Amino acid sequence: MKKPKKTLMHVLSLSVLLSLSSTGFAEIIMNSSGGSGQATVNWSSSDASQLLNGDSLDDDGEDISPKGSTTLTTTIRASNAAPTTLTNKSVQIYDTNTYNSQPSVNARAALVMDAKTGEVLFSKNTNMALPIASITKLMTAVITADARLNMSEDITLQQIDFAGAGGKNSSSTLKVGDTMNRAEMLLVALMKSENPAAAALARTYPGGRQAFFAAMNSKARQLGMNSTHYVESTGLDPRNVSSARDLGILVSAASQYGLIRQFSTTAHYDFNLGYRVLKSNNTNALVRNGGWNINISKTGYINEAGRCVVMHTTVNSRPAVVVLLGASSSQARTNDATNLLNWVSNLPKRI
Repeated sequence: MKKPKKTLMHVLSLSVLLSLSSTGFAEIIMNSSGGSGQATVNWSSSDASQLLNGDSLDDDGEDISPKGSTTLTTTIRASNAAPTTLTNKSVQIYDTNTYNSQPSVNARAALVMDAKTGEVLFSKNTNMALPIASITKLMTAVITADARLNMSEDITLQQIDFAGAGGKNSSSTLKVGDTMNRAEMLLVALMKSENPAAAALARTYPGGRQAFFAAMNSKARQLGMNSTHYVESTGLDPRNVSSARDLGILVSAASQYGLIRQFSTTAHYDFNLGYRVLKSNNTNALVRNGGWNINISKTGYINEAGRCVVMHTTVNSRPAVVVLLGASSSQARTNDATNLLNWVSNLPKRI
């Protein structure tokens, strides 16, 4: 059964306002586009800490969230603490040949994994290291969350944040001089896949960009992502590579961060930049359109990588990770994901 938050995300057009409160918190307010009788959900400071710590998934992969409907208020602790490394629960991935009649996929590599047991339900070229484009931003989010930085701190985009690898276009909507706080930068990097935002998160990390990139590779090694290497935080550089198997590990780890779950599956947001409002939609059609209980989502595309997507979802009471790399088009990627989710939904139900 879908969570109320997910129904809200899929159905309503949302807007975001982040402000610094007198108690030192960054407040994220998601409002519906109108209507009366709105319910409000307020996260306490302990809830906010849990959201940032990422320990609000139950044993079946369900998001434990306050119950509400059309208005969701989330408070994120603003901290000046030094960066820390969280110990993520890891899932040991193991292969199985139990399931027959598996669907064919367009993608060059694919993985469907039971997120609780680590059982591989579907695999195609899962150990092949491939460019991953903006799937990179999922690790960018993990490093940002681990750092425990002040999420209310304003960050102004600089020209260097738009300098994509190999002259690739870094953004079509953000501009040099645009200012958001760190929480907004993370939100727009995840749900809209804005490259300058991901670059700015790395630039403002303690020690700067090189320290951030080193942290990304260190985290990959910690998680056992042995086919993975990062050279920057956006995914524009095709030297950012990983395998479907490694990304299954990363998605499982990222699912433990409530902040990443909520931000990556936000369907629509209006960012108030002061002089203009940036209307934004999630890059994953399955998130925008609803119909699936998606807990984590990130898409990616550059020429070298093709169309990519990773998701953490719950299907037929089974928490599952879906990874697709190198699909030939956005529609092929969506079709692959839909076919695999439908296939998983027909597998024997978990008890």
